[in-house]
Amino acid sequence: MEKDEYDLTRNITNFLKEMMVKDCVDLILVPQKLPVGEGVVQSLVADEGKLENADPLAFVMPVNSGTIISDMTKVTPSKKKIAALLKSCEIRALIELVKLKQVLLDNIIIIGIDCPGTYSMNDYRSMIEEGKSPMSEFLKNIKEGKDDEKMRIACKVCEYPIPENADIIIGIYGSNLKNPIIMAKSETGKEILKKMGIDSQDETKERKEQINTLTKRRLDSWNTLLSETQKEVTGIENLLKFLAPCINCHNCMDVCPVCYCRECFFESPTFEYESEKYLSWAERKGLVKMPRDTLLFHLTRMNHMATSCVGCGMCEQACPSKIELLKLYKSVGHNAQKVFDYVPGRSLDEELPLITFREDELEPK
Repeated sequence: MEKDEYDLTRNITNFLKEMMVKDCVDLILVPQKLPVGEGVVQSLVADEGKLENADPLAFVMPVNSGTIISDMTKVTPSKKKIAALLKSCEIRALIELVKLKQVLLDNIIIIGIDCPGTYSMNDYRSMIEEGKSPMSEFLKNIKEGKDDEKMRIACKVCEYPIPENADIIIGIYGSNLKNPIIMAKSETGKEILKKMGIDSQDETKERKEQINTLTKRRLDSWNTLLSETQKEVTGIENLLKFLAPCINCHNCMDVCPVCYCRECFFESPTFEYESEKYLSWAERKGLVKMPRDTLLFHLTRMNHMATSCVGCGMCEQACPSKIELLKLYKSVGHNAQKVFDYVPGRSLDEELPLITFREDELEPK
C-alpha cells in the first residue's frame, strides 16, 4: 500500500475510532477486510480496537447496506447509537426504506462518504490475487479525472456519487487524498464534531469543481447507456430475448434494497402447480419454457420498485446468468421517476409517488 492511500485509510479509520473513544456513538457499521485478504464485508463494530481492519473506502460493495440497517431496525429501533458509514446509493436506499416503513432511524447516525466507484466482487478478488491495490487504482483515477474501465457499470453511470442527507460527510474529492474533508450536515453532526473537538469544514472551490466534472462524466455515460438500452429492450420480443437467460433464482430480488415485501407473491403457493398443469401447457403450445414465468417475475418487479430504484446495481452483481439487469431496471426506474418528478432518496419529506395523488400530475406539461 502506497503512503498516500495508507494515510487516507488510516485517517478516516482514526476519525471513526475517535467517535467511539469520545462516546459519540456506541457502535459503527463499517466495511472490514476479510481475514483472507480477498474481500470486504460490512461489519457492526462494538470495540474500537476491531477497527484496525476497517476499509472505510471499500472499492467493492457486496450488499447495499440500506438492507442491513433495515434488518437491524425494522422490528425495533436501536437502543444504542449506531454510526453507519454509507455510500450515496446506500443512503438513498435507506431513505426509501424509511418511507416504506422498513427502517427505524432512531439512534442511527449517517456518515456519508464520497464514492469514486466500486469493482465487482470477482474483479476485486482477482486484483487482490494478482497483488494489485484497488485503492491505488482509484486514487490514480481521481488524480487523472477518469473512471476505471473495470469499474461496475452501476458506478460508471451514477448521477449521485456524492452523499447527501447525512449527519456527517467524509469528503475525498477536493482533499489532498491524505486527509479527508469532514463536514457536519445536521445538528446531530455538529454536536458530534464539537464533542470531538473538530471544526466542520466548508465546501471548497476545488471540491465543487471536481464534483461537477465527475457528475458530468457520469451523466454523459448514463445518457448514452439509456439511449442504447431503450433500443435494446423496446418491444416484447426484445425484452424476451434480453431476459431469456433468467433461471428464476430470484437473486436480483433478494439483494435489491427496495424490493421490500416481507412475503413475496412469487415465492408463495400461487406458483406451485400440479404436474398435469405443466403437461397441458406443453401439449397445447408444443413446448413450454422452463422455468416458467420469468418475464412475469421481472415485469412485476419493475412495476413494484421502479419509482424507488436507486441504481445501485446489486441486482446485476447477484445474477448468475450475467444478465445486464442494471441498465434495464435503471432505465425503467428513470422513466417512471421522470413521470412523477421524483428522485428516490432525495428527501425524507418527499412522499412516495404511488401513495400520493394530484389531479394534474399526469397532464401534459
